Amino acid sequence: MLRRTLLTTLLASLSLAVSVSALAKDPKELVIGTSAGPYADQVKLGIKPVLEKQGYKVKVVEFNDYIQPNFALAEGSLDANAFQHIIYLTKFSTENKLPLSELIKVPTAPIAIYSKKHTSLNQVKEGTTVALPNDPTNQARALVLLDQLGWIKLRANFDPIRASEKDIADNIKKIKLIPLEAAQLPRSLQDTDYSFVNGNFALASGLKLSEALAREKISANYQNLVAIRTSDKGKAWVKDLEAAYRSREFLEVTNKHFAGFSKPDYQQALENSGK
Repeated sequence: MLRRTLLTTLLASLSLAVSVSALAKDPKELVIGTSAGPYADQVKLGIKPVLEKQGYKVKVVEFNDYIQPNFALAEGSLDANAFQHIIYLTKFSTENKLPLSELIKVPTAPIAIYSKKHTSLNQVKEGTTVALPNDPTNQARALVLLDQLGWIKLRANFDPIRASEKDIADNIKKIKLIPLEAAQLPRSLQDTDYSFVNGNFALASGLKLSEALAREKISANYQNLVAIRTSDKGKAWVKDLEAAYRSREFLEVTNKHFAGFSKPDYQQALENSGK
């Protein structure tokens, strides 16, 4: 009985040692998760080179969905991720009880309205078909822009973060709204008069942000961000990662490769400072 107890204790100790060893890693090795496309390119072109000059080894892992990156970050497979805005992060981390926090905002591709049939927004008329995202967050963004364009009138005191078709007080231009999955919106341009397309899907489909007939002015709520585990706040590598995003080198990469992206406040300030 005593021998069995000692054996059990020894096995448990060995298991714990292996677990600790597996979790231990070189603090100079960083794994950053992103959605495939421009946000992965931002890390590869602008952040990885800055960190590598400081002795870091940076691996970029690309995801094709918005679910896995946060779970992977929470469990430790990633050190940081960059693909989401604060509204999504807050909702997802709260619902799934994940201890994640925002580190810093990043240049973000805006949602915009495109057309393959029209060259101007002035060509809108009664019965014009307009495709927009069917998910609540992105649909709200599209509806706010439609309100700003004067095509619809949203009710007084509407919530710009949660606006839905129920908030339309007046369809001024008598347009026909067609809600679709965000990923399908680029292809919808073959059939609709106008379509709203999220920046990442627009770029992935070959559309250029400069081709958009109108782009949203992104609020801080919809600016994409870098997320980290809350427990990692204050660590040296976290400070270095944030500094890389704030660097002049990353600003230059943004200007060269991500024209049309909405720049975060710190990049705008850096540009205005001329330093």
